[in-house]
Amino acid sequence: MKKLKKLAVSLDSIFEWICLVALALMTFIVTLQVVTRKLFNFVFFWSEEITLLLMVWFAFMGIAIGFREKFHIAMDALTNVFGEKFNKIWNIVIDIAIFGFGIYLIISGWNFTLEQLHTTLPATGWTNSLYYIVMPITGIMICIYSFLSIIGIDTRRHQSLEEEH
Repeated sequence: MKKLKKLAVSLDSIFEWICLVALALMTFIVTLQVVTRKLFNFVFFWSEEITLLLMVWFAFMGIAIGFREKFHIAMDALTNVFGEKFNKIWNIVIDIAIFGFGIYLIISGWNFTLEQLHTTLPATGWTNSLYYIVMPITGIMICIYSFLSIIGIDTRRHQSLEEEH
């Protein structure tokens, strides 16, 4: 179990790093775009397209990180009425549903990626599938997180962010 968790944390660190780089690049490009527009009445032809691409990647990766940190919507009012045994079973049901959502992202994202493989973005000429390839990547990460949760491995890395009761 410890080796499995260590491998998951290593993969997860790469995933978080990509997410942070996407956010930093997006911020830099938007700042550059504003400065060049206001000061020089000039905009790089690729800036809007790449910013949108980075935003899509950041948003989808944020979904996976949100599931990892268990930031999804939870209703304590109802589950507090039932016992601990019920809540353990209910958490497994939730993790199975999340796993199913991950499978959906893998399948749909892969189909979208293949459909857009031969179309190109107008400014950069890159394949339009770059917008969609993040979906199966996110799906894989969601499936990993939910599987680890089902087998009892806590995937949260930032537990200090948890809501106080």
